[in-house]
Amino acid sequence: MDLINEAIVHAANAWWILPVVCLFCFIDGFLPILPSETLLVALGVVAAGTGIPNVYLLILAGAVGAIVGDQVAYRLGRRIGTERFGWMRRPRTQKLFAFARHELNRRGAMLIFTARYVPIGRVVVNLSAGATGFSLRRFTLLDVIGCLTWASYSVAIGVVAGAWFHDNQLLGIILSVALAIVMGTLIDKLSHAILVRLGRRSHGGGQTSDGIPQTGTLDRPVRVPGDENGELGLGPGGQ
Repeated sequence: MDLINEAIVHAANAWWILPVVCLFCFIDGFLPILPSETLLVALGVVAAGTGIPNVYLLILAGAVGAIVGDQVAYRLGRRIGTERFGWMRRPRTQKLFAFARHELNRRGAMLIFTARYVPIGRVVVNLSAGATGFSLRRFTLLDVIGCLTWASYSVAIGVVAGAWFHDNQLLGIILSVALAIVMGTLIDKLSHAILVRLGRRSHGGGQTSDGIPQTGTLDRPVRVPGDENGELGLGPGGQ
């Protein structure tokens, strides 16, 4: 166990650790295959016990990577829309895209903030924001705030756990990552429930259980490459 703890501390002290954090968070903004939250939480545990890496630089590296990655997703959404690839056309994914497009028009700030804490959710929202022509300036402002709070929150979980398990870095990492997963799930469920409830109130109950209008119409049309007007209204099924 001592050897594992030493290896963890040694890795956290390497010159390349912050660039790796930035890279993980960057890729995770448009392709959720890397555990960016897990890395931030784990390094937060190590930082609490050793002071390495610097907590503020860790938060900054995570936030910068996330912001740039979200910008890539936004521009991908504007360029290719939300139906280019097979995984985008799956019924469940289309339902998520429809929900995101619908809520961006009404509660964009809340959706962008909360989606940042959900790996799949943030990619869906980022792509949808670009595909629907959501204001880039507003998206960037909201996303910068969201990424800074997300990175701070992730590192803070690790720091708290690291303070509890000062002598066992590995145990602190395992428990803090588990806590982050639980908290992320709770944030996802709570934010979705709030958005659905608000959506039902604004439409007098005329929505499905997922908060999508029963008519299938969307307030923000999807931009489709090649369309002469630059826009085409698509429902959840792409019709």
